[in-house]
Amino acid sequence: MKPLQHGSVIPLYHQLMERLKASIEKGKWAPGDKILSENQLMDQFGVSRNTAKKAIEELVQEGILYRIQGKGTFVAKPKLQQSLNSFYSFSRVLKEKGLNPKDIILKIEEMKPTEMIREALQLGEEEQVIEMKRLRCANNEPYILESSFIPKHVVSDPEQLKHVGEISLYDLFSQQFNIVVSRAKEAFEPVLIRAEESELLQTEEGKPALLLERTAYDVSGMPVEFCISIVRGDRCRFYTELT
Repeated sequence: MKPLQHGSVIPLYHQLMERLKASIEKGKWAPGDKILSENQLMDQFGVSRNTAKKAIEELVQEGILYRIQGKGTFVAKPKLQQSLNSFYSFSRVLKEKGLNPKDIILKIEEMKPTEMIREALQLGEEEQVIEMKRLRCANNEPYILESSFIPKHVVSDPEQLKHVGEISLYDLFSQQFNIVVSRAKEAFEPVLIRAEESELLQTEEGKPALLLERTAYDVSGMPVEFCISIVRGDRCRFYTELT
């Protein structure tokens, strides 16, 4: 194996990171495989312990590796990557990537909206919404905990929402309520997973996540859904392209 370039302007830890990434991409280590220890990296690449440790820490931070106390460092499952350059549906994205989408409905009930929800959906003071809370899974693994708030006047028959999972929410809108969702506005911010969320998402409390707020609009520009999602940071990655 070609040695690291000790005289390069590129830091040794970064060179080591790229070597480890390349090994993973080429299939030397598959998801769940244990990689070399710090001592083995020191011996194989001729680097200090601090260099080996920093390379691993950076890859753990990126979600490419994960550590188990007392057992070592392992290759993480690849993240679901989604571009933010255009309107997308989570269910359709999963299907396009060869993953099996599954929604677990946790709650469907009528409620009085909070001020934030009322403003997002442009509702009057007395108007109600239907809240649908669900777990969104890929290959039976939960990725997203999501609450959708839909104006009551949009949903002529709330019982139809029980079919979400068999059909995507936006396809249901189109087929059952004659509403075509044409665009959406989203906002993201980093959060930590709370205890009640960790149980549903089958991950550890305190793990990084994204809080996603989406307002979806029909072809006339009227908001038809306001959605609040907790997205697992270790399983999903969003990106955009700048030109």
